[in-house]
Amino acid sequence: MNHSLLSIPCITLQGEHKTLADFPAQAYLVVNTASKCGFTPQYAGLEKLWQYYRSRGLMVLGFPCNQFGGQEPGNPLEIANFCTLNYGVSFPLFSKIDVNGAQAHPLFSELKRRAPGLLGSQRIKWNFTKFLLTADGERITRFAPITKPERLFGRIETLLK
Repeated sequence: MNHSLLSIPCITLQGEHKTLADFPAQAYLVVNTASKCGFTPQYAGLEKLWQYYRSRGLMVLGFPCNQFGGQEPGNPLEIANFCTLNYGVSFPLFSKIDVNGAQAHPLFSELKRRAPGLLGSQRIKWNFTKFLLTADGERITRFAPITKPERLFGRIETLLK
């Protein structure tokens, strides 16, 4: 069975049960995030993409994760406050999840399966791994944590045409 990515249940930082389908879009950028990571300044780039493309149909979705070096220790309120105060984040953020291992969130398990990383690895190596999805969730491109959000403008343009 081809499980639709858009129908996998997720919980927002505010505790609301949502799916990606609850955020209609022409393209989705799904990112595992962290507040105390060397890549944390990418929040600014993600917010820039969101502000620039949201009216054209891009949905940026952040999923905090504490699996890499304990870099997301906060509770939902602390995470929300950090992101808003330090980076002006206004795109949707979800409750803290695991992206690897037995407790990996089903959304990330499916993203990894459909868009494996380097050498076919289904493991996420670090925070700020990015998945760019088509509106139907059928085509997925994976980007490494070192890929800055600003480098995705061209790929996003292609999906929003």
